[in-house]
Amino acid sequence: MPETVRVRVAPSPTGDPHVGTAYMSLFNLAFSRQQGGVFVLRIEDTDRARYVADSERQIFETLHWLGLDWDEGPDIGGPYAPYRQSERLQTYAGPARQLLDDGRAYHCWCTPERLAQMRKEQQQAKRPTGYDRLCYGKSREERAALPGFSAAPVLRMLVPDDPPLSFPDLIRGEVHAPHPDDQVIVKADGFPTYHLANVVDDHEMGITHVVRGEEWISSTPKHLLLYDWLGWQRPLFAHMPLLRNTDKSKISKRTNPAARLTWFRERGYLPEALRNFLALMGYALPDGREIFTFDEMVDTFDWSRVNPVGPVFDLDKLQWLNGHYIRDLPVEDLATRMVPYLQAAGLVGEPIADAELQLLYAATPLVQERIGVLSEAPDMLGFLFTEGVEIDPQAAEKARTDAPVLPAAIEALEPLPAWATADIQAALRAALVDRLGLKPRQAFGPVRVAVTGRSVSPPLFESMELLGRERSLARLRAAL
Repeated sequence: MPETVRVRVAPSPTGDPHVGTAYMSLFNLAFSRQQGGVFVLRIEDTDRARYVADSERQIFETLHWLGLDWDEGPDIGGPYAPYRQSERLQTYAGPARQLLDDGRAYHCWCTPERLAQMRKEQQQAKRPTGYDRLCYGKSREERAALPGFSAAPVLRMLVPDDPPLSFPDLIRGEVHAPHPDDQVIVKADGFPTYHLANVVDDHEMGITHVVRGEEWISSTPKHLLLYDWLGWQRPLFAHMPLLRNTDKSKISKRTNPAARLTWFRERGYLPEALRNFLALMGYALPDGREIFTFDEMVDTFDWSRVNPVGPVFDLDKLQWLNGHYIRDLPVEDLATRMVPYLQAAGLVGEPIADAELQLLYAATPLVQERIGVLSEAPDMLGFLFTEGVEIDPQAAEKARTDAPVLPAAIEALEPLPAWATADIQAALRAALVDRLGLKPRQAFGPVRVAVTGRSVSPPLFESMELLGRERSLARLRAAL
């Protein structure tokens, strides 16, 4: 019976979740589902200096929002619990001791200042940077007699002269990595570094395929050494292309707000559109379609279809995709998704009242073809949920005319027996276009600004029907 495929993502809770976490989760999940395997979420929280308490919750929430659900993890447990590295410290002590006893690792007592000076001198001499093994082969007492001594040592790998620099990659074929230096595997505080912890955890959790970003290619020789030294079977590797800005630089939370996964939810992108977009960053369907579901990605998944070239994170493309998915939503579904944005703007109640919801259902078709993201809903529909409107001065100036548009509009609308779209349109057209001789834009622009406060809005006559006779006329009078 073939081995069950087991894959994982292992984000660090060091701030807002990075969009790369979703990108890696998507491909891990698609592969595991296609293979009938298991997708594991593991929290790598051994970097205590950068740990952010609320970050783990954000990771859970945003991945669930995206529909990238895991089979095992800190929140749901599983056969290899615990799934937080900070709760697994005893797991790493044994392998670290074994490496030390076997002569594969050694203690290093160098201070950060001494290491910084060493790197500076190497760079000035244009030599490769890396640890110079000052501590190797020395006892604590021998090392303490030399400058730059720290009482709390780290544990370093003793990398041989001929480490495994080539390895097969499911995406890239045979990969050649640079020669590593003596990597720290246990820090002075006793916590393991990523390099030891991820190898131990992947082995202990039965991970068969390690799918991660290409920035880890240079570290893979260190990981292969650890697998071999500890007598463990190596997993297979697939190094995904990095997401890049338009200038080809790596997408970073420091320089690009779109690197924050929470940003997409705040802006009002649909999870299905973002999933599709992230899939396009590295994957192509056999028929070349750009719009496809996660299930269609799973059905066709093959590592040979993953492009190893770093994709450009094109937000214009995402905007186009999001618009497509918005147009395809059932009206009530779209309305429901807009509710949180209207609530955040203070336009509807929490919970939303039934009358407000019915008005939103009626108004949604007016904006479904116009909005690109859900966060545009308050600007587009806010005028329907307030008693009055604050008129945009620029819109008012743009609509200004010497013709008596608003008095004529009020006179035409007041006697209407029925307040319906067709009647409103006929009355305003007769009064403003036919009698005043105005072009439609000149005629209806001032009315639009008076009623909605803006020069751009949903269709005017339908909006006035939803707004109602009294509120529409009150706004026209107030705008005078």
